[in-house]
Amino acid sequence: MSWRDFWNSEHSIYVNARHKLLHYDRIARDLAAYVPAPDAAVLDYGCGEAISAASLAKKCGTLYLFDTAPNVREKLRSRFSDHPKIMVLSPNGLDNIGYASLDLIIANSLLQYLQHREFEDLLDIWHGKLKPAGQLVLADVLPPDLDAIADVKALLDFAWRGGFLLAALAGLGKTFFSDYRRLRNDVGLTRYAPEDMFTLLAAHGFAGEQSPTNVGHNQLRMTFVARKA
Repeated sequence: MSWRDFWNSEHSIYVNARHKLLHYDRIARDLAAYVPAPDAAVLDYGCGEAISAASLAKKCGTLYLFDTAPNVREKLRSRFSDHPKIMVLSPNGLDNIGYASLDLIIANSLLQYLQHREFEDLLDIWHGKLKPAGQLVLADVLPPDLDAIADVKALLDFAWRGGFLLAALAGLGKTFFSDYRRLRNDVGLTRYAPEDMFTLLAAHGFAGEQSPTNVGHNQLRMTFVARKA
């Protein structure tokens, strides 16, 4: 099983409906701060189920949603088929977005599931799609020294403040025996030190900086903002 297979399956990464809702609400709220103008064209690449995308779309002119998992795309189409500002892209839909036409590209909680070569290929694609003054937001990036225990502590803190602590504790027990844990151990997660990220961005035509805060609840992870160099 690959990470793409995992996200395409019926998984239990969210411990209950409240966890899922609060997770996506927090992400949409944090990402909205990066939208540069009410008429901005925004791409959320690897968006997942994006159940709070409608609130992010209020800040945009057009919000494109893209995910490589077919089952996730079907859920997105079902949820947002009638939304006037949201377009769910097909597997080849990115080809239909014009050169230098996007104001903002978001990749949130994505890079850890990609190999380095996959990420570099995407950087080249994204560079071509962004306007000269557009920006790329790479969020929830794992640093080299972050371990699973730190992620668990961050989740429990989020659960305590969000009112689903008991469900989170039960969910952690399920995760211990889940495909997610096996994949994390067998396939691993891709990590980046800040200096390596800056070097990689520069090699693909971007100038990047680290944001003082991460998108989402886990502030031990990192967000980078990049613009065309």
